[in-house]
Amino acid sequence: VVVRGDRIDSVGSRTAIPPGSVVIDLGDATLLPGFIDAHTHLGWAYAASYDQREMERMRKSSAELALDASVWVRKTLMARFTAVRDLGSTDFIDIALRNAIRDGAIPGPRMLVAVRGIGATGGHADDFSGYRYNLFGREPGIEDGVADGPVEIRKAVRWVIKNGADVVKVHVTGGVLSLTDDVNTPQLTQEEINALVDEAHALGRKTAAHAQSSEGAKRAIRAGIDSIEHGTFLDDDALNLMKARGTVLIPTLMASQGFRERLQSGGNLPAPIAAKGRAAIASIGSTMSRAIAKGVIIGLGTDASVYPHGRNAEEFGHLVEMGMKPLDALKAGTSVDARLLGIDADTGSLEPGKLADIVAIPGDPLMNIRQTEKVFFVMKQGVVYRNDR
Repeated sequence: VVVRGDRIDSVGSRTAIPPGSVVIDLGDATLLPGFIDAHTHLGWAYAASYDQREMERMRKSSAELALDASVWVRKTLMARFTAVRDLGSTDFIDIALRNAIRDGAIPGPRMLVAVRGIGATGGHADDFSGYRYNLFGREPGIEDGVADGPVEIRKAVRWVIKNGADVVKVHVTGGVLSLTDDVNTPQLTQEEINALVDEAHALGRKTAAHAQSSEGAKRAIRAGIDSIEHGTFLDDDALNLMKARGTVLIPTLMASQGFRERLQSGGNLPAPIAAKGRAAIASIGSTMSRAIAKGVIIGLGTDASVYPHGRNAEEFGHLVEMGMKPLDALKAGTSVDARLLGIDADTGSLEPGKLADIVAIPGDPLMNIRQTEKVFFVMKQGVVYRNDR
């Protein structure tokens, strides 16, 4: 691969090396496009227990959280990921990270950010749920990602885009890690989701739906959502609809892994959350098996922060364990994600004219997908950030 400036000039065994070039010979290695994670939360800390997570949110200032996050984005880049879609943060930390990385102030992956996920009062997006009334001195509003009815939903979309969102995230079902809602309940009406997707697409933004179960997912798919996040409890009707519409599934298998580790370590989890987590772990294998068999488009996203930051590449192995072919798993974390994020003109494959986002791993990942966890070389936009050899 010949790199000129921040872009790939030419690729292939017959490529001529221009006179005066700096040659980096990596030996017995496979070159791949920089990996892409389509579901991260790089502004949030990993917490082994529920109480620790809540205390972190209340104790640390936005400035301290942003400084913590500057370490996590660097760790993510060093872990082979040159681009991410960050699907929810607080206090505009994701905006600060994106801009600082873009401007070269700190190292990290290229970021597309959502600012806040949007959802209903009392739903997965409502961080005030589970606390006594008026503990925070007010009820949550659009600035907190909470909206009800098509008019408020459109305003919430406009608010996140006004404040810098590259993508619009919506919560259409309950979640595993929220204390007071059921993963099986839809949380927005068809009209509300229609309004969100229509407004986001009209303003040139793609959309992503947190959807654990079928009814909420089907409403989002009918509305034209671009991706379903998690999809842990999807039925065949939802998967068939995704296949027909070309909706991408981001199964976030590392979220299940992180939850499994919390349970095994005896991490303090409220009983309702622990029960939902166990049900999710038990269900995801069946969902993935059926999604693969039906030919649903599957991308790679990890839900980073539900497990310790920097382990994103383990998702490749989990995709293969669930039945994907190694080549399809590699595509999920490169070309498929690039198309989903709308950045495939610049990245997702090693082709002339694209950004020089390149990682190198030892051996052949088609023979052992876990080689993706052993990257020793990372280049982003022509700059070498890691070369262990």
